[in-house]
Amino acid sequence: MKRILMLGGVCAMLCHTSCTSTKGEEKKEAETEFLVTSPVKMDTTITENYVSQIQSIRHIEVRAQEKGYLEKIFVDEGQHVKKGQLLFQIMPNLYEAELQKAQSEANYAQIEYQNTKSLADRNIVSPNELALAKATLDKAKAEVALAKVHLQFTEIRAPFDGIIDRFHVRLGSLVDEGELLTELSDNSKMWVYYNVPEAEYLDYKTKEGQDEKTKVNLLMANNQLFKYPGVVETIEADFNNETGNIPFRATFPNPDGLLRHGETGNIQMSVPLKNALLIPQKATFEVLDKKYVYVVDKHNVLKSREITIGAELPHIYVVQNGLAQNDRILLEGLRLVRENEKIRSKFVEPGKMITQLELYAE
Repeated sequence: MKRILMLGGVCAMLCHTSCTSTKGEEKKEAETEFLVTSPVKMDTTITENYVSQIQSIRHIEVRAQEKGYLEKIFVDEGQHVKKGQLLFQIMPNLYEAELQKAQSEANYAQIEYQNTKSLADRNIVSPNELALAKATLDKAKAEVALAKVHLQFTEIRAPFDGIIDRFHVRLGSLVDEGELLTELSDNSKMWVYYNVPEAEYLDYKTKEGQDEKTKVNLLMANNQLFKYPGVVETIEADFNNETGNIPFRATFPNPDGLLRHGETGNIQMSVPLKNALLIPQKATFEVLDKKYVYVVDKHNVLKSREITIGAELPHIYVVQNGLAQNDRILLEGLRLVRENEKIRSKFVEPGKMITQLELYAE
């Protein structure tokens, strides 16, 4: 009997403690205030990233201008060369012989012309014969000039300062006229091409301050920012009908020679947004790769709502669809609440909320 009374007492104490604890938690939850705010509509600037292709300001193919055996190579792959520097030598023997032959014929024609002129001065031959001798001499001189050009073409020289690319032939190879020997790149400046959608192109063209060239940055393949900014200098004439994009070209200085022809990267360009609707990132949650917020209705009841993100800033989302400026959204404590729950709320002014997030806007 005593055991029964003791067990009854313990149960009563546990029940009393449990009830007291539950009531305390309910009271604590009832006293919790959740911060609520609204989206901010304002002009701002976002940084857009565009996949880009990096090209040398001058990149050419170096080809043989005459047929023959490659007799000498004076440079190496990857070497910096100067304008006029000798790169390759094609065996010149044949062209030297042709030049000697042309010079001999020119000397013979010169003698013939002088003899004919002497006779013409004494009226022994007609003026037509003198003119014919002069034409023969001119033709012989032209053949000499042509032979010199052919001989000169056996020496392949750099047309500008640049970097030699991979060799496509080896020493002793028999090369044909026009055969590719190597490429030459002028990397003093780099052209970076990237595609811009039509809507962003229109915003770019209509924004103020177009008298000054737009500065852009280059994020290299190693996720490091190239230390020299570039400027947008050219927009191509036509849109691509399949993608709806138009190519932009930015020019970057490359004094250290870090950038090379054919590299890839990402252009970072500032894009202005008019009347953008901004909310804190911490006010959102994700379900199956979709973004949601809790909207607080006039009765302080929570309703989840899907939103579409148009752009991302540090700590901020630009909302494209799903919210209006006068909507109230839950700012903090998203994991402590659930759908259709009624809460006690404290409204935070949107301007104050943005300031606390250290948003840099125009």
